[in-house]
Amino acid sequence: MVDRAVRAGDVAVMRLSDGAWGACQVTGVNGQVTSVYALRWHSVERPSLDELRGVEPLKLDHHAYDGQLAHLSIGNRHAVPPGFTWIGSLPVPGVVPAISGTYSGWQSLADDVVRQRHWDRKLPATMKSAYRAASTWGQVDVDFGAGAVTIGAATPRLDLNGEGSMRVPTSGPVRWSALDQLPRCTALTWAGPDRGLARALADRPLVSSLTWRDAPAVVNLADTGVQHLSLAGADVREVRLPRGLHGLELAAVNQSLTVCAADGGRWLHLTLTGADAETTVPSGLHGVREVALDGSGTMSAAAVTELKDLENLRIYWRKPPGRLVDAAALAGLPRLAAVELVDGYGLDADTLPDTASLTQLSISGLRRSIVTALKARYRGSAVRLAIQGAKPDTWLAANLYNPFRDWVDDDARGGTAACKAYANTFRIIGKLPQTGDGCADEAEAALRKLVETLNSIDQRYDIIDTLRREEAFDAFLKLAAEAGVSPHVAEQWFDECRDF
Repeated sequence: MVDRAVRAGDVAVMRLSDGAWGACQVTGVNGQVTSVYALRWHSVERPSLDELRGVEPLKLDHHAYDGQLAHLSIGNRHAVPPGFTWIGSLPVPGVVPAISGTYSGWQSLADDVVRQRHWDRKLPATMKSAYRAASTWGQVDVDFGAGAVTIGAATPRLDLNGEGSMRVPTSGPVRWSALDQLPRCTALTWAGPDRGLARALADRPLVSSLTWRDAPAVVNLADTGVQHLSLAGADVREVRLPRGLHGLELAAVNQSLTVCAADGGRWLHLTLTGADAETTVPSGLHGVREVALDGSGTMSAAAVTELKDLENLRIYWRKPPGRLVDAAALAGLPRLAAVELVDGYGLDADTLPDTASLTQLSISGLRRSIVTALKARYRGSAVRLAIQGAKPDTWLAANLYNPFRDWVDDDARGGTAACKAYANTFRIIGKLPQTGDGCADEAEAALRKLVETLNSIDQRYDIIDTLRREEAFDAFLKLAAEAGVSPHVAEQWFDECRDF
């Protein structure tokens, strides 16, 4: 939540993910939204207000940007990160509009500074020229060693793993030079042993995002330009990260994993997906300041007990009931300033301990019966409380396990209709026999009817955006699996029926 005292002209310094300092300035406040732009500033030492006087706005020309300002509108549910410090006020440059039409969070401002500097200082001129030129290259034949595949030269993301991916040899050398035909490729998906991947990325620092599944025991990316890594693999024992990495997502990794990161992970945003009550932070990340636990219906605060520099904690329950155990562990974190809880329907008003350092508590998705007590608890304190998505306890009793339950936050009537459509389909699927052609026909009819109903709901309430479409697809796949329908066939039905 934005401090109510923030006004147009206010300047903040901000810690960057590369360890340096940047700065930003408020251009306007419009109700629940604050517009802020980044200054073209990057320094080892924290700047003073006088040093920032007259500094020009940051213009973005990295990758596909063409010189627009790094200017964002930020809703009040986004907490100002602990790494931002207000230092005074300066006149707002006339070239910067009061309100931005681009919406994001505070951290995006700091990320813009780092990404632009990386483009300016770290990438060869030839690589940047090829990136820009590739938009006119059309289709190219790319061969990673298992036969040529025709693909757009401007392809930004490349999946080298799984069904429908680019073809790579099942064994032996991979022809990594094929990446040079795709100069706009900044993100790769890979699986299995290294097979020259790390060396290829070290030679191509434009690739900034890597998703690696079934990773080997040792993953060494220290010499690459990867800035965001999503890693999974039960056999992984050691991971060596590049200094420029600022986003690390770990899923289904061994509990004995050791991570070698700059300054103990101080500049990382760490996400532990699939987290549960037994999840722990890997060894070597004692300096981490931002953690997201993204997982099951019950998670434990004990996962972050040893992170004494932790400033920002986000917990997202992907399944009911949304319970937090060992919450008292948070009282031992002396710098914890911001906590965000999403779909914590199992929380009580007193679940979290009193923490002297806490300044922001954001809760999205909770039982309405605890809202009054929560507000009373933090009234008059230093904690800014932001609550949204409170739902009646009686409604939750019927819909807690409905994957469309949060759609009511977008539109009460449309969300309720979607929940009812899912519940009806769930009942039909549950009553079907496990075998027989008739069962298959009834399952297909029920599943197609669900999508047709969602089409009607979207036409009436305009409720299904990209996120909701993905949620609808996930729910559809789960229902199809219950009916014994293969994922491939279910996906085909979904795409044939949907209008959203």
